[in-house]
Amino acid sequence: MGTLLGFDYGTAKIGIAVGQTETGTANPLTTLRAVRQKPDWERIGRLIDEWLPQALVVGLPYDMDDSEAEIAPLARRFARQLEGRYRLPVYLADERLTSQVARLELGRAVKKYDELDAIAAKLILETWLSEQR
Repeated sequence: MGTLLGFDYGTAKIGIAVGQTETGTANPLTTLRAVRQKPDWERIGRLIDEWLPQALVVGLPYDMDDSEAEIAPLARRFARQLEGRYRLPVYLADERLTSQVARLELGRAVKKYDELDAIAAKLILETWLSEQR
């Protein structure tokens, strides 16, 4: 497949990562803040133009009891919007515990807190990539 972009969707911020199917690895890119309570479509579009991904992966939040988290319908809507705007395949990936693991990767570095969502997006993308192998 090639290059992919991964998204950790949130109503206030969206973490974004880039990954490669050949290596099965991903790297955090950025965290975008919402613009008037909507995704920053302009900056998302610029990232898609820059990285030319073959597909997109959006984290789908689940609770520990395997039920979808309260925000899951909004993440599904975001995934549909990505697909409609950019005409790329969009896959959903279980993002359970990715924010907690991202916090462990960051440690207690409060200055790097903005990186949390991008690291979570990296973990979502790597999880999806590993499931495809």
